[in-house]
Parts: sequence; C-alpha cells; structure tokens
Amino acid sequence: MNPAPFSHQSVLAAEVLQAFAGLPSVAGQGLPQLVDCTLGGGGHSALLLSAHPTLEVIGLDQDPQARAAAAVCLAPWGERIQIVAGNFSAFTPDRPVQGVLADLGVSSPQLDGAVRGFSFQAEGPIDMRMNPEAGKSAAELLDQLEEGELADLLYDFGEERLSRRIARRLVAERVHRPWRERTTTELAYAIAGCYPPKARHGRLHPATRSFQALRIAVNDELGALERLLERAPDWLAPGGVLAIISFHSLEDRQVKQAFLDDPRLERLTRKPITAAAEEVAINPRSRSAKLRLARRM
Repeated sequence: MNPAPFSHQSVLAAEVLQAFAGLPSVAGQGLPQLVDCTLGGGGHSALLLSAHPTLEVIGLDQDPQARAAAAVCLAPWGERIQIVAGNFSAFTPDRPVQGVLADLGVSSPQLDGAVRGFSFQAEGPIDMRMNPEAGKSAAELLDQLEEGELADLLYDFGEERLSRRIARRLVAERVHRPWRERTTTELAYAIAGCYPPKARHGRLHPATRSFQALRIAVNDELGALERLLERAPDWLAPGGVLAIISFHSLEDRQVKQAFLDDPRLERLTRKPITAAAEEVAINPRSRSAKLRLARRM
C-alpha cells in the first residue's frame, strides 16, 4: 500500500500544542507519554514530538492506509512513536500517560478518496468504513434495515428532519436494485430528490446529514466516543490533559456533558476552542472543529 496519497492538514494545530504545553512528569515512570487516539497521517503527533524532545507517543488508528502514511511521516522520531492498529475504544495503555488527544474528524484522504465512499462529491462504492477490512458497509445497512429503523438512524445521527421521507425512498429504491450495486452519487441523488426543488441548492447539500448519519452508524462513532470518555480519564496521570476535537453537535454535546459530569476531570474550557479566521481561510474543513479540554484531578 502506498501511503503517499494520504495527505491531511491537522486542524487547530497551534491550539493542540498549547493544550499540551505543560505536560506533567511522573516520577519513576520514564519519559512522558501521550496517546494520540486518532493518529491519521501523523500530523498532530509530529507537532507534539517536535515540541517535546522527551515525549513518547502511542498512535492509534484503525485505518491501514493512515497507519502506513503515519509510519513514513513519523519515522524520524524512531522509538519515540509506537503505532497501534485498532479503535481507541478498545485500548488501554500500560502505564499512566500525561496526555490523551482525539481528533474525531474524518480525514481529507478518507473524504476525498472515492473508493472509501464517505463523500457524495466523488462517485464510489457506498462503504464509509474507517476500517475497510471489518464490519458492515453503509450499503449493507441500507439493504438490511427496515424503513422505520433507517428513518430513526437518519434522524438520531444526522438530525435529518426529512428522515422518514428519505427512508421511504431509499427502501423503495432497493427493490429495483440493491444499494450494494450502486454508488455514492446515486445515493446522494435519491436523497436530494426528497427535498423540495428550492431546498436542493442551498449552502448545505441535501445529502450531507444522511451521509453523516450513515457514517456514524457504520463506525459506531458515538458509541466509541462514549467508551473513550468513560475510560480515558483512568489512563491519565494526575494533572494529565484530555483534549478532544469534535466536528458536529452530537459529539460536542457528548464531550461537554462528560467533562461536566465526570468527578475525575477538571474542565479547562467552558466554551469550545474554534479555528481562527486565518486557519479557516486556508483549511475550510476546520470551520466546524471544536476543541474541549479537561485535566485529571
């Protein structure tokens, strides 16, 4: 597998560096460690390794393409980086760590690569799996779910107000040809057809919320985040920092509430940190990024 096509611009880079500027040390524990729960191409980890000459990073990712790219990007740091295959929700570090970072966004290569099926901008299979080697694809869900189940999925995970109309259309469509034989552009076209003509050309594409909902369901994103929020505070040494970047309101509400309710954590951000106008101009995908921070009591 060639990692070269995996090129991703990390969001809120300066803000992440500031969040981990004062990593605590733990006597007798060796070099300070940070868990990068969503390694991607290694952008955030590279910045942190450069900023902290004694830091070790454990990078987790379930996407084999991302891990291959990260291995190349982070090679200069040698044994200070450990790349682990798998989802962060099933991980436990060997000893207390000084930092935990999770960037919950879908990477640019995943969005832009037609073969991954995350986006309606390019024609490809209706897949949407972060780990293309495991689990059900979005097409399989579309072919298997009952109309009511699909409508609930679109409403709960995409906050799609036309969820019932869209579910009815998608279930009717699969009678003629299953979704596993169709493409992302066909799916987007069917969803857009459920909207009134005047609503099909707004700032937000009519298929955006439905694609988000399917991606969240396929990858159990909210369930994985819930498990991370339950477990990550126990990974941290006292004074260690938990930083989570979310990209939609469902995730942000989940993170905010967990930071408020968890007695193990001290909330460091009352409001989320967002990208400056200069970053948004360079990287439009940073517009929806929200960073929240908490410290282990």
